[in-house]
Amino acid sequence: MNFPEIAEPDRLHRLEPVAGKIDMVLDTDTFNEIDDQFALTYALKSLEKLNIKAVYAAPFHNARSADPADGMQKSYQEILKILSLVDINADDFVFRGSTRYLSEWQNSESSEAVEDLIQRAQFAAKKPLYVVCIGALTNLANAIIAEPDIITNIAVVWLGGHAHHWQHTKEFNMKQDLLASRLIFDSGVPLLQIPCQGVASHLAVSGPEIEKYVAGKGQIGDYLAQIYRDFEAEHQSMSKVIWDIAPVAYLINSDWVLTNLTNSPIITDQITYSFNPKRHLMRIAYAVKRDSIFQDFFSKLSL
Repeated sequence: MNFPEIAEPDRLHRLEPVAGKIDMVLDTDTFNEIDDQFALTYALKSLEKLNIKAVYAAPFHNARSADPADGMQKSYQEILKILSLVDINADDFVFRGSTRYLSEWQNSESSEAVEDLIQRAQFAAKKPLYVVCIGALTNLANAIIAEPDIITNIAVVWLGGHAHHWQHTKEFNMKQDLLASRLIFDSGVPLLQIPCQGVASHLAVSGPEIEKYVAGKGQIGDYLAQIYRDFEAEHQSMSKVIWDIAPVAYLINSDWVLTNLTNSPIITDQITYSFNPKRHLMRIAYAVKRDSIFQDFFSKLSL
């Protein structure tokens, strides 16, 4: 598949932190576990910085879904639940996404999310649309296959894969739809990757913190606290990494997620990284300021 050429200075310009308010869409497999709910809530509580245009339900398949289509539908319903708890109207704001993973790059699966993303990206020439993905990259990849030119109008922030020094990148968001992941890394679309192991893995929160800072903070706080308790009981855990808040935190304050530039790696069939210094540049996170991020999140729940 051929992708539009983006001049390196233009790509790097769109990878610079944004000072003003940011136009964004959020692509989320919200029912996958419990961290997406925290991330969606964080974004919806940060409207002073984030102009959220739409929320897309992404497919996933694990013990909480029968197949990717079921995972997407359950994510859609979970998004609606979160919106109701923060009293935000879901009409023309929440869209169903893909029902299956990519099998090739030649043909895309149309969906509400794909069509909405294409339309919004096509009208974002003057100000880049940030596509924030916290699940598999299926919806975004389908949109690019259908309309490759949209990569010239968007910037992608993705929570997925592991740090580039990791021995493999067999991470849930990456490996679910390997073809979609590979397409995004190969396309040249301006991309900030926030790896899981090695970076977002530092965003752990404990039960006592949840009880002190989340429980009792309105309907949404009580819901987040309850799903945390349920996870804690099921897994007998003393803490839980809230991976998916990292991309939201970066857009709110880029000082909280430290990044640098690197060449986009090749995603191999073995789900490892291969490196070529001639490849286009991307931005990658290498550290997060855990306390600053959670202090901001907790303070916004209290408002």
